[in-house]
Amino acid sequence: MVAQSATVHKIDTKVKQKPAYVEELWNSRKEKWNKTRILMSIIALLAIGLSVFHVYTAGFGTLSSWQHRSVHVLWTILLIFLLFPFKKGKKFGIIDILIILVTVITAGYMLIDAEGIQSRQGNISSIDVIFGTFFIALILEATRRTNGILMAAIGVFFLGYILFGQYFPGALAHPGVRYEKMIDHMFSGTLGIFSEPIYVSSTVLILFVIFGSFLMKSGGGQFFTDFAFGLFGNKTGGPALSAVGSSALVGTITGNGAANAAITGGFTIPLMKKLGYSKRFAASLEAVSSQGGQIMPPIMGASVFIMAETLGIPYIQLALYALVPALIYFFIVGAVVYFHAKRLEMKGIPKEKLPSASRVLLRQGYLFLPILIIIGLMVYGYSPMKAGFFGILAAILLSLIRKATRMKLLDVVAALENGARSALTVIAACATAGIIVGAVSITGLGITFSRFVIDLAGGSLLLLLILIGIASIIMGMGMPTVSAYVILAVLAAPALIQLGINEVAAHMFVFYFGVMSGLTPPVAITAYTTAGIAGSDPLKTSMYSMRIGMGGFFIPFIFAYNPVLLMQGGDTVDMTIAISTAFLSCVLFAGALEDYFLGRLGALKRILMFISAVLLVVPGILGDLVGLALAIGIFIWQKKSNGNKLAETTEEKKLSKVR
Repeated sequence: MVAQSATVHKIDTKVKQKPAYVEELWNSRKEKWNKTRILMSIIALLAIGLSVFHVYTAGFGTLSSWQHRSVHVLWTILLIFLLFPFKKGKKFGIIDILIILVTVITAGYMLIDAEGIQSRQGNISSIDVIFGTFFIALILEATRRTNGILMAAIGVFFLGYILFGQYFPGALAHPGVRYEKMIDHMFSGTLGIFSEPIYVSSTVLILFVIFGSFLMKSGGGQFFTDFAFGLFGNKTGGPALSAVGSSALVGTITGNGAANAAITGGFTIPLMKKLGYSKRFAASLEAVSSQGGQIMPPIMGASVFIMAETLGIPYIQLALYALVPALIYFFIVGAVVYFHAKRLEMKGIPKEKLPSASRVLLRQGYLFLPILIIIGLMVYGYSPMKAGFFGILAAILLSLIRKATRMKLLDVVAALENGARSALTVIAACATAGIIVGAVSITGLGITFSRFVIDLAGGSLLLLLILIGIASIIMGMGMPTVSAYVILAVLAAPALIQLGINEVAAHMFVFYFGVMSGLTPPVAITAYTTAGIAGSDPLKTSMYSMRIGMGGFFIPFIFAYNPVLLMQGGDTVDMTIAISTAFLSCVLFAGALEDYFLGRLGALKRILMFISAVLLVVPGILGDLVGLALAIGIFIWQKKSNGNKLAETTEEKKLSKVR
C-alpha cells in the first residue's frame, strides 16, 4: 500500500512539472519585467528629484545663475533620453545607453568645473570646446525626440548660419564666426543656450507646470469643468459654451493647448456629440477653446513669462495687459457657439441634469484659492518664482479641507513626477530656442531681418503685419508656442516696433499668431488631438477650427492698430470706447461667420456685417460711427425681415386651419 502511494506521488509530480520551454519563457519575461521596473523606478526618482530641486530652490534660493540653468538642462535631457527611445516606438537600445553615458560624463564635467568654465569665457579651452560640442548635440537630440525633427533642424540651421554666414545671399550674409567662438558664446555664458528662454524655464515655467500638476491632482480640473457646466449648461448651445468655459479655466493651469484638449476634451466632446453636435464641430470647438487657454490670464502659456523678461515688465502686469484681448477671444468663440446653436435650433441641457454652479462653488471653490494666492503675492511684489512656491504649498494644504480632494503622500509624489514629465518638452524647446537667440545676438541677424522684412513690405504696416502673421503660423507648425514666440520675438517684433507698433502690442502680435498655429494645417497639434478624441477627420477638423477660431487671427490686428485694448496709452474714455466697440465687433463678426443674427442673414447682410465689424475696430471716430450706423441698419433690416416672415407664417397657419 505504501509503495502504491509513492508511485501515485511520483506520477502527480510529473504531471505538475512545467515543460522546460515554459519555464525558460517565464524566467525570460520575469527578467524583462524586472529590468523595466528598475528603469521606471529610476525615471520616477529622477522626475521627482527634478521637481523637488526646483520647488526647493524657489523657496530657499538658487545656485549661481549658470550652475542653476545647467543643472536644469542636464537633468531634463537625461530624463528625456530615459523616457524617449532613439527610434520612436522602439525599445531602449545600445544607442540610448551610449547617449546616456555621454550625457552623464558631460554633466559631470560641467558641474564639477562650473566655475572654471565660466572663468574661461572669452578664452575657452580645447576640452571646453569638446564638451560644449557634446552639450549642443545632446540638446538637439533631446529636442528631436520631444519636439520633432523640425525644431531640431531649425537649431542646426542657425548653427550653420553662424559658421557659414558668408555664403548666405544679399543682406543676410555676414563674415562668419570661428567654431571655438561659437561654442564659447553658446556654452560658457548666459547669451546662448543659457539665455532668457532657459532662465525663464528654470525659474518660473517649470514651477508653474508643477503647480498645475498639484492643482489637477487636488481636483481643480474637475472643479473648473463642473463649475462651467453648472454656469452655462442649460443655456442655448449650453454644452458647447460649457466646453469653452471649462477649457478657458483649465487652460490657465496647463498653459498647453494639446494638454488642455486631452484633459477637458475627453468629457466635453462625447457630451456635445451625444446632444447632437457633429463630430467635426465638437472637436473643432474644443481645439479652439483649449488653444485659447494659453492667452487667458492669470496663468498663461510659457511664452508670456519669457515675454515679461524680454520687455522688462512684471509678469502680473503683462497678464493684466493681456486680459481684454483674451476675453474678446473667448467672447467671439462663445458668440459663434450661440449663433450656431440658434441657427440649428439646439437647446441646452435640462437644469436637473447639471451640477449646481453655486453648490460647486461653495463645496469646491477653495480649489481656486491657490491661483488667487499667486496673483495676490505677485501684485504685492513677490517674484513669480516665490509666488509659485507658496501656490504649491497652498494647493497641498487646501486639498486637505475635504476628503474627496485630500492629497495623500503618494498623491504629492505623483504630482511631483507628473509636473517634471509635463515640463520636459517645453524645456527642450527652450534650450534650442537659446541656440537661436545666441545665433541672432552673435551675428546681428535681428537688425538684418527687420530691414529685410520692412523692405519686402514696402513700408506698408498692414502688409508687414500680414507677412509676419503668416511667418508666425509657419514657425509655429509642429513646435510649442514658446519656440515660435522666441524666434519671432528676436526676428519679427523689432520690425513691427520700427514701423511704429507699440512694443507690448508687437510682442503680443507674434505671440497670438504662434498660439493660433496649433490650429492651422498641415501640422495642427491641438486640432489633431481633439479629432482623435471625436473620431473626426484631422484635416477637416483643423480647417473648421480655423473658421471657429477666426477671431484669434483677427484680434492681433485690432490691438496692433489700437493698443488701448492692451492698456497701452489712452485715458479711461478711450479705453471704454475701444473695449465697447471691440465687443460689438465680436458679435457682428461671429454673426457673419455663422450666417445668423436674429435669424438667417443671407450673403449681402453677412458681407455688410463683416465690414461693420472691421470698421468698429479701426482706430478713429469716423470708422466707429460708420460701423455703428451699418450695425444699426442691419439690426433694423433683420428685425423687419423676421417680422415679415413671422407674419407670413402666422397667416399660413390661419389659412391651413380654415381649409
